[in-house]
Amino acid sequence: MAFEIFFATAPGLEGALYDEVRHKGFKNVKAINGGVSVVGEWPDVWRANLWIRGVSRVLARIGSFKATHLSQLQSSAEQIKWAELLCPDRTYSVEASCSKSKIYHSGAAAERIEKAIEKSINVKPSDSADIKIMARIDHDICTISVDTSGELLHKRGFRTAVNRAPMRQNMTALFLLQCGYKGDEPVYDPMCGSGTFVIEAAEIAAGLNPGRAREFAFEKLVTFDQQAWNAMRNVKRNIMSSHHFYGSDRDAGAIQMSVENAKRSGIGHLTGFKQKAISEIAPPTDTPGLVMINPPYGKRIGDRQKLIPLYQTMGRVLSERFSGWRVGIITSDQALASATNLPFLSPSAPVLHGGLRVTLFQTNPLSQQNNLQDIKTL
Repeated sequence: MAFEIFFATAPGLEGALYDEVRHKGFKNVKAINGGVSVVGEWPDVWRANLWIRGVSRVLARIGSFKATHLSQLQSSAEQIKWAELLCPDRTYSVEASCSKSKIYHSGAAAERIEKAIEKSINVKPSDSADIKIMARIDHDICTISVDTSGELLHKRGFRTAVNRAPMRQNMTALFLLQCGYKGDEPVYDPMCGSGTFVIEAAEIAAGLNPGRAREFAFEKLVTFDQQAWNAMRNVKRNIMSSHHFYGSDRDAGAIQMSVENAKRSGIGHLTGFKQKAISEIAPPTDTPGLVMINPPYGKRIGDRQKLIPLYQTMGRVLSERFSGWRVGIITSDQALASATNLPFLSPSAPVLHGGLRVTLFQTNPLSQQNNLQDIKTL
């Protein structure tokens, strides 16, 4: 029987995730606050965890009902067919949140749902649980979901070496998508850190599933079908990318991390990394593509005043040497973006990342005409 499936993402990236989910063939797709919802069945849950690059967690909505007091909450939760979902030899936990409802104590709400589950399968909750049940009570409506992912989906098992303040791969994928990247052009990151943008771009071009090498919480549910999952997971798209993907960084340690992460991801043959300062960079290929940068910014790494010369140099070098390339820069500070003097389009919505709100600033393909116009306006 079909049910609602919720794909969570960082607020501000719902539109990009909506585009990805629709492109991947899911039905009844709706962008809502904090993510995207679809209607599907359990194989769609498995496929979402395996396929969708921009999602952070996949929730299966298994019940929704009105609850204005705790006894009503428990009796309604008892109507859910827990024995058809939870294995008696697996542990679970319940996490509840309450907002603008007569039931306001989240701990008490979680305890009542735990009692409902225990009555059905005679298993007590555990702090070190295999499965997490999530209950949200909002305006007296309780929605109960199962976290089918387990660890957040940006933890794909390949990026074991990271630099300071790395960006999560699921956010990286959606920022690339917002820049119009479809896997059919080269991508270059001149401040590559641990290689996240370069590796993500190469994986997309190679048609690799982001969840291909990890385990998921849904594998511990009664609804799981190992044979069907094996068949789904073993489907490979033989896509031969005609492009390569490049990164550089002034830090030799960052280059080493990027090389190692790319090899673990299986796309080392599609990537190249070199040690270079931002003043030394040049197009790595004759075919223009996308320059994607997550540079230091303010509270993330460094002081704004000390960073302005870096951004000025970055903008000058890109303007002078990267004609025909599009540029995407992610920063929390519009003043730093403006210091590049690049011809940015209207910025996208801010996105929460690492406690800061960051914004994607992007350009159309740079041209000598744009560069001369920029100089005239200084």
